[in-house]
Amino acid sequence: MSMKASNPVTKKGPMQDNRMSDKNYPVLKNTQSFLNLLKIYHRHEVYGMNNIPKSGAGILITNHSLATYDGFMLGLAIYEKTGRLVKGLGDRLLFKLPVIREYVSKIGLYNASMSTAHEILEQGEILALAPGGMREALRPSQKKYQIEWQDRTGFARLSLETQTPIILAACPKADEIFNVYKSPLTQIVYDKFKIPLPIFRGIGPSLIPRPVHLVHHIGEIIRPPLKENYSPEEFEKVIKNYHQRIVISMKKLMKKSLKYA
Repeated sequence: MSMKASNPVTKKGPMQDNRMSDKNYPVLKNTQSFLNLLKIYHRHEVYGMNNIPKSGAGILITNHSLATYDGFMLGLAIYEKTGRLVKGLGDRLLFKLPVIREYVSKIGLYNASMSTAHEILEQGEILALAPGGMREALRPSQKKYQIEWQDRTGFARLSLETQTPIILAACPKADEIFNVYKSPLTQIVYDKFKIPLPIFRGIGPSLIPRPVHLVHHIGEIIRPPLKENYSPEEFEKVIKNYHQRIVISMKKLMKKSLKYA
């Protein structure tokens, strides 16, 4: 299916989706072609697509591999099945690099901020987030299949504040695309400068991705607790409990997905 919709719906305002514009469409089309090649290469499959809402806002939460493109493959699969274009928040570093900033903006990524997330959801869109971020992506292969969301409660807060349901999507096998080595240098450079400097390999000694069979499992919708007149202390406790519930659900979904990959 082509990403060019016959009657693409765009919304006015600062968050207008310009991916279908004549200017950006060639970039989107080339990206789609590349992702389709990756889909064949990795024999990509998606289970649970019926859990993607047909309309209305949703927060799509995924694990974060070093390869990263598995998330874009999921976005394409969702579009092809439902016609919905997913909007994602990208690492701030991407938007500090001129050429990369222009590219990621054309394919539907936005500079990560809470205000941007709120605006996307207010427009009734699906917002994609990978709470583990670059830190999760850089973890060594000894920690593959693990999520690192312990202190990442922002997505739970966002869901509760906007009363937006969460949809979990797990693809643990994406951690096998590259073998990532533990390196003090990687950690030091990222902690100090927020610049990813992984030491990794793919097939043999090369950087060619391994042809791992990738399977995404999309879990059932998780609805946030109802907003009430909580005290600040009570509100933080509600967020903590909600976050914990989501983390437990994601860990179960990761295990489930490994059985089918």
